[in-house]
Amino acid sequence: QVQLTESGGGLVQAGGSLRLSCAASGGTFSTYSMGWFRQAPGKEREFVAAITRRGSSAYYADSVKGRFTISRDNAKNTVYLLMNSLKPEDTAVYYCGAPNPYGSMSYRRDEYKYWGQGTQVTVSS
Repeated sequence: QVQLTESGGGLVQAGGSLRLSCAASGGTFSTYSMGWFRQAPGKEREFVAAITRRGSSAYYADSVKGRFTISRDNAKNTVYLLMNSLKPEDTAVYYCGAPNPYGSMSYRRDEYKYWGQGTQVTVSS
């Protein structure tokens, strides 16, 4: 099974940028579509972005569309989330996730089987 480790979070001012990384190990990375979710204090974990196994297609939550970009490098077993024009409401713990191998790209949290430990993103106003 795949293990996921996020990195790249931190404190940034509103309008700034961050790039999150999620490194995968223990599985064949190219067989997994991947997704990013986030969870703010007192709220449920919500979908942010997802990408297909080859990186040919992506899907975004309306709240981040046009500001965030998901990408992947299968040679490096890593998926990225580039976040531009950050807003205070983007503050959350960000998680990467993977469904079962050969699963479809999805925005549904219950379709993801594997999760990383999360990385904190804080956007100050």
